[in-house]
Amino acid sequence: MRYKAIPGTDLNAAVIVMGTAGFGGTMAEADAFRLFDLYVEQGGNFFDTAIVYDDWLNRGRSLTEIRLGKWLKERGIRERLVLATKGGHPELSTMHIGRLGRDDLIADVDRSLRQLQTDYIDLYWLHRDDPAAPVEGIMDTLNELIKSGKIRGIGCSNWTVGRIKQARAYAESKGLAPFAASQPLWNLASLNPGSIGDKTLVAMSEADKHYFEETGMAVIPFSSQANGFFSGRYARGQAAGSEGSAAGVERHYFNETSFARLDRVQELAAELGATGSAIALAYLTSQPFPVFPIIGASKPAYVIDSCAAGDLALTLQQVHYLETGE
Repeated sequence: MRYKAIPGTDLNAAVIVMGTAGFGGTMAEADAFRLFDLYVEQGGNFFDTAIVYDDWLNRGRSLTEIRLGKWLKERGIRERLVLATKGGHPELSTMHIGRLGRDDLIADVDRSLRQLQTDYIDLYWLHRDDPAAPVEGIMDTLNELIKSGKIRGIGCSNWTVGRIKQARAYAESKGLAPFAASQPLWNLASLNPGSIGDKTLVAMSEADKHYFEETGMAVIPFSSQANGFFSGRYARGQAAGSEGSAAGVERHYFNETSFARLDRVQELAAELGATGSAIALAYLTSQPFPVFPIIGASKPAYVIDSCAAGDLALTLQQVHYLETGE
């Protein structure tokens, strides 16, 4: 597993990130712990979670953070890991009401620290943006939390590049720590316009990619494997089926551009002796700026396959070929 520094921080992180959504309430604790262990055994050290993960199951709050915290305490390897969590998310019942005020952010950080059973968070994300909230107060609060030692670095999830620019410009003008990373929806597949129902999500655009290439700011994308679109399960002219996330995959990614990219992924996978899923992850880690894709591996075989991409590097020519066929 390759490691890279996250620019603007002192964090040295595995290029493949262990995502944890669904690990608190949709699987047995022993199964979740086995997957966490297996990821570390493959050389991984970077875990991404959120204070709201699995709240939508209505079985309790912060199920995933609490479970991950229990695992961290039992294994005793906290100092070896890069631990990221997200806060500032609106209440699920009132998604139109932002929660990026000072009191909200401090309360979320303190609750995450208790639930994760740790004294500090390596990378703290704002899970959603509230465009009506001035960046000045947000960045002042986050830097206050950095100075207190509760968090080490900061990032933003589902923020537009326009808002990121505002926040980074303010931080620079005041000598504050800026956002070190962005977490958008991004993968090699082509997203069908209008297919994302949640309008608070932000997907990577070509213009956004130019910004990250110019600045060198790290990107840590979610949905990095397009929910298994490149796994070999889907094919042009074939129904997606009804199992698992198949309906969402069809709605989001079934189009000619995606299937043409799938063809090229399978071609390159055969050439390099890799799986399609690993090629799709390597497409991200081989960008001309730092990218650490988050995986959603719910089975041991998926963890092993995804982590194998951590040792797979593509040339910029191969990256371009996967995108365009040229």
